[in-house]
Amino acid sequence: MSKKKHSFRRKLFTKNRLVILNEDTFEELFSFKLNMMNVFVTFTLGGIFLILITTFIIAFTPLREFIPGYSSTELKRNATRLAIKSDSLETALRQNEAYIKGVQKVLKGELEYAKFSKDSILAESSDEKPDANMKATEVEIKLREEVSETEKEIKESQKKKKSDKK
Repeated sequence: MSKKKHSFRRKLFTKNRLVILNEDTFEELFSFKLNMMNVFVTFTLGGIFLILITTFIIAFTPLREFIPGYSSTELKRNATRLAIKSDSLETALRQNEAYIKGVQKVLKGELEYAKFSKDSILAESSDEKPDANMKATEVEIKLREEVSETEKEIKESQKKKKSDKK
């Protein structure tokens, strides 16, 4: 096995000559002294270089728009702008529908005119809903009592200091 490794290594580093001749005159046009390792390294580096150049050209030029899955920056910008516009239009539509329902209630006599205003209807149609559970828990009540007691103590101590100074 060591003999095979040794012969493979020998083949890699054996010097060969590449000669380019003119076929008609047999004149030597070009010659190289090469070994297999130099050829392998040259082709490997050349392949890596081509891959890198291709990647950079595609990544940093408008060519990437032709790759499926990539979209242009202008298209993304337009899509974002249209999404924002459609959201605002949906909100305006909901408000108008609520206003029309309110007007219909007034016309049918289901709602008193004094209670009817555009602001009250728009408040009903807003997405924000108040928290229904606003009752204080026992812990909160105890904390409030402690805070009020400390405030009373601070006020009393301030009054004593003022009276002592006079």
